[in-house]
Amino acid sequence: MTAWQQFSDESPTLAQAVEARLTAHKHHVLATLRADGSPRVSGTEVEIFEGALLLGSMPGARKVRDLQRDPRFALHSNPGHHTMDGGDAKLTGRARQLVGDELARVIAHYPEPLRDADVFELDLEEAVLTSLDGERMHVDLWRPGRAVERFTK
Repeated sequence: MTAWQQFSDESPTLAQAVEARLTAHKHHVLATLRADGSPRVSGTEVEIFEGALLLGSMPGARKVRDLQRDPRFALHSNPGHHTMDGGDAKLTGRARQLVGDELARVIAHYPEPLRDADVFELDLEEAVLTSLDGERMHVDLWRPGRAVERFTK
């Protein structure tokens, strides 16, 4: 499993740019797989906490049940309003539900009303940032243990 911290250590510039996209807006789009294998998209919030990318949700939400059954996810940052300033970030990987001491440590960080939540650490299999530079589009791709690849169109 690849925590956010590994992404940040291996590719600090790209990780900072992706983090900026995740913090520029509160709500993002999460894709999960339904029991029949079809896709489901849900609004979600994420946070980076102690080197981990975390997703919290109301207990028993459909996205929670999806991730408990099949941990694969895709997360698309909120692109903002009619602009590509800062780029467009997409992350894929597998979610791991936090339990026991790990969950208690994270939950203690939040105010009382938010403590009743299912929390997942999002382990990364790839991170992509698409950005515009004048008339050129750049796609920066990171995968664990590999250098960032840049594709320009």
